[in-house]
Parts: sequence; structure tokens; C-alpha cells
Amino acid sequence: MKKLIAAVVFGISIFGLTDTAFSQIKIGYINTEELIGAMPEAEKATGQLQDYQTALQQQGNDFQTEFQEKEGLFTKDSAKLSVAAKELRRTGLVELYQKIQGWREVMQQKLQEKQQELLVPIRNKALETIKAVAKENAYIYVLDQNSVIVGPPGDDILPLVKKKLNIKESVPKTQAPGVVKPKP
Repeated sequence: MKKLIAAVVFGISIFGLTDTAFSQIKIGYINTEELIGAMPEAEKATGQLQDYQTALQQQGNDFQTEFQEKEGLFTKDSAKLSVAAKELRRTGLVELYQKIQGWREVMQQKLQEKQQELLVPIRNKALETIKAVAKENAYIYVLDQNSVIVGPPGDDILPLVKKKLNIKESVPKTQAPGVVKPKP
């Protein structure tokens, strides 16, 4: 009987401690996309990414112009060329055409690599600041609002993080930073 009473008392005390521990857990939420979009570094990175995209597109346009010029010369001079010279120029045109066809894929890959290169340091800075604010304000968990569908109530720590980064409150932007869609 003593063992049963001891087990019941132990169980009640465990539930009491657990309830107290859960009531002290501090949970925060943050919209990381909004935070990164508000960072001055993100705006600068977006501008750099757009400039890079423009340069890549210009390079593609240069390939297209070169192809058109060579094709025009081939058409103009084909009657005067020997069979071997025609075949050599035709092979050069085919290679240039294939280069142009593959350029879009290469351009997209280079653009994604540049986006990563520019945004990783910004994301890391945001993450480190979020961790620092969470530690300073005793948050046990900080969840991203964009990835939580249902969760326990918590505090929005975005204003605290913006304050730590010296970012003034502003109207949220609709486009995520660093997302540049290629022009058709």
C-alpha cells in the first residue's frame, strides 16, 4: 500500500512540475522573408543580381548577333565558296546555334549561383541576429511564420530583430529579396 501511495504522490508531483515547466516556455515567431527584405544588404544584393542578369542577357544577345552576322555572310558568300569551305562554315554555324540554345540554361544556372553567393551572407546575418534576440529575451523556440501552419501562441519578435539590426519599421515588400525572374 505504501508503494502505491508513493507512486501516486510521485506521479502527481511529476505532472505538477511538467505543467510549471511548460508554462515557462517562451515561444516566438518571425517572418524571415520580411526581415531579409527589410535589410539594406538585401536591396543592394537585388540590384547587383539584376545588373548581373542584364550582363548575362547582353552576352546572350551578342551570341545571337554573331550568329545572324555569320549566317548572313554564309548566305551571301555560299555561291563563291568551295564545298569544303561551305561545310566548315556550316559546322561553325551549327556549333554557334547550339551554344545559343544552351545559353539560357547556363544563364539560369549562373544567376542561381550568383543569388546564392549574394544572399547566403545576408541570411546568415539574419539568422545570427534572430538567435541573439532569442537568447537575450529568453525565447526557447523561434518559429518561422512561413513554415508553421498551426502552433502554440507566441510573440512576434520581428520588431525586436529589426531594432537590433537598426532597421526602421516599414511597409512589407511583396517580393522576396534576391528573386529576379529572367526576362523573356
